[in-house]
Amino acid sequence: MQYKHLFFDLDHTLWDFDANARATLKQLHIDLNLVSKGIHDFDLFHKNYLVHNEKLWARYRNGYIKQEELRIKRMWLTLLDFKIADEDLARQLSELFLQLLPSRTILFPDTIEILQYLEEKGYQIHLITNGFDKVQHSKLKSCGLDRFFREVVTSESSNSLKPQKEIYFHAMERAGASVEESLMIGDSMEVDILGAANVGMDQVHVNYNGQSQPFQPTYTITALKELKTFL
Repeated sequence: MQYKHLFFDLDHTLWDFDANARATLKQLHIDLNLVSKGIHDFDLFHKNYLVHNEKLWARYRNGYIKQEELRIKRMWLTLLDFKIADEDLARQLSELFLQLLPSRTILFPDTIEILQYLEEKGYQIHLITNGFDKVQHSKLKSCGLDRFFREVVTSESSNSLKPQKEIYFHAMERAGASVEESLMIGDSMEVDILGAANVGMDQVHVNYNGQSQPFQPTYTITALKELKTFL
């Protein structure tokens, strides 16, 4: 085999963050009776949350904000979109969201099947994720993915974030892998693909949404099952 070690991203690649976040926010919208506070349009509430979350994660990756600010501010800014300046509600939403989200189990199609296939083929399977340590491990356990991964490297545990080189070197060191025998598999061109390329690691762009590719990855797939064509 050309590759011995496969490094997967988690959110948006295997674990459907958008679908799981939507289900969690929907539950909170009901449980906290957010309609009574002026949030009548749940779809808009969810859409705005995703926009703020993505922007704040970019700021977090670049070192402009800390973890706690990210967690609170994404809720605070979403509430402000509805003219609700309630810091206590933002904190309550943040805490409950982080409690409930990791228990969600919506995966992208063929996730379990492809991991079983790769495991049976003899690959060493690992995870490199920018998520928080406790949250990511809880997600893996809840949806039954934890058994597949030999090493789980989070940004929190490694003190580095994709696309920084340090997290990739740390992951390969933990796995006992060389760059020549390693392959990164993820959905984000900026975070996963360019990050891996910058350390000389081959990459698979899981391009679910048909996003533009300013950089040509080693491989591009539109569904996880397509990994079988070259692994």
